Amino acid sequence: MEYAESVEEPVDVLIVGSGAAGLTAALALAEERRVLVLAKGGLSGGSTAWAQGGIAAVLDQGDTFDEHIRDTMVAGAGLNRRETVEFAVERAPLAIQRLVDLGVPFNTEGNALHLTREGGHSHRRIVHVDDATGSAVQEALLRAALANPNITLLPHRSCIDLITGRHELRYSGSGRVWGVYALNEETGRVEAYTARATILATGGAGRVYQFSTAPRGATGDGIAMAWRAGARVSNMEMMQFHPTCLYNLEVKNFLITEAVRGEGGRLRHPLTGHRFMPDYDERAELAPRDVVARAIDDQIKRYGLDYVHLDISHQPADFVKGHFPTIYEKLLGLGIDMTKEPIPVVPAQHYTCGGVLIDLEGRTDLPGLYAAGECTESGLHGANRLASNSLLECFVFGDAAAAHILDHWDAFDAPPPIRAWDESRVTDSDEEVVIKQIWTEIRRFMWNYVGIVRTTKRLERAMHRIELLNTETQEYYSHFRVSTDLIELRNLLQTAGLIVRSALKRRESRGLHYTMDYPGILSDAVDTVLVP
Repeated sequence: MEYAESVEEPVDVLIVGSGAAGLTAALALAEERRVLVLAKGGLSGGSTAWAQGGIAAVLDQGDTFDEHIRDTMVAGAGLNRRETVEFAVERAPLAIQRLVDLGVPFNTEGNALHLTREGGHSHRRIVHVDDATGSAVQEALLRAALANPNITLLPHRSCIDLITGRHELRYSGSGRVWGVYALNEETGRVEAYTARATILATGGAGRVYQFSTAPRGATGDGIAMAWRAGARVSNMEMMQFHPTCLYNLEVKNFLITEAVRGEGGRLRHPLTGHRFMPDYDERAELAPRDVVARAIDDQIKRYGLDYVHLDISHQPADFVKGHFPTIYEKLLGLGIDMTKEPIPVVPAQHYTCGGVLIDLEGRTDLPGLYAAGECTESGLHGANRLASNSLLECFVFGDAAAAHILDHWDAFDAPPPIRAWDESRVTDSDEEVVIKQIWTEIRRFMWNYVGIVRTTKRLERAMHRIELLNTETQEYYSHFRVSTDLIELRNLLQTAGLIVRSALKRRESRGLHYTMDYPGILSDAVDTVLVP
């Protein structure tokens, strides 16, 4: 018997992802259009709620747009697109004002917003809510979205693939995107959600790595779906590793924010107490993240360490507790008093600087498909993201995509009849252990072979493993009914392949891509663009 799932009623605009980028776009669109937001897991399960640091914006009298632009370009090692950097930096103050209007309780100093400084910034320009900015931002955006009658939020929907012209009842090879097929995690049914325009705001691909500060769902879903549908991806080798993730065998993924170093924290050898960052860079602990991460990686490998120490105990206890209340409480619960003793830290994957190629309107290569936030490569970050430019990118490009859709609404046709998802040839899996095994294997070899320091031989080994696992995963996918774990594994493997292919193409060491075989930097900065 043929078994097919339902096609839902079309909406005006479909947004995949309920973090800062997705909800910013939804709120802007909802002034005129009906919007559906799909979230994998809960509505606050993405990276936004995890962001500790803050949002970069020129708000200080002594600061200028030019200096924020320059700092971003320096961190990005020349690979940024200047027009994108100018576009984002100039829109930052307005983005902050909108968040204030939504009720985000930013820290203040007198009548002004309190600004902190982070590595790579020449000025204090980070607005923040203590050391839990992302959580406050997510809460405010979600509150506004839930109150808006034109926005429908659907959690527990795992998106499988984009719906394109080839899924129309009357087949078309146009590549036009009409929405997504998504697994309803609560019913186990696959549903087709269609819309005139679709925005990907699915976050990054951090879970490709064994050590990552990213949430469980950061499996490169949007990047992999867009690639399979025919969109180009760019600079996937530029994977940012945060220098300071808590080293604790019980607690995974707890980030110690950049601002701890910005406010005087020092990195030391755990056995000798030697402050080692001045040995690597004259900016010491305030050097850009890639420099600091490589220095820690070098110390760990050179001396056979499990971790290094981050020490801010020389600052007054009230200062530390006042600036970092969330971190202080968390560490105290683990028996570490950061006002009196150092914090054990290791680098961990933190941010995906590459992604789906977009323009200043958030448009991808595929008609009807937009993207915003960490799943994209907009040209803002280049070869390395400057601290606290990530949330900024979400607001600026979520807004830009919404504005372009509203301005060109008459050009968006209603979705044609779409074929329902066909499950007539699959059965329920009796071997979930296969998924877990492949998942673990990917994360381990990506960490060892495609991590902070790379070689051609290691990259080739990783690619060989990916090719073998692709065959196994594809066979599994074609025989068994989809589950969230299987969807994520397929995307994880696809994204891992894109990262390795991109890394092999770049024959230099620039920004986040450091290879021992090509330690020099080429005179021309060129994006690594992969074409499906």
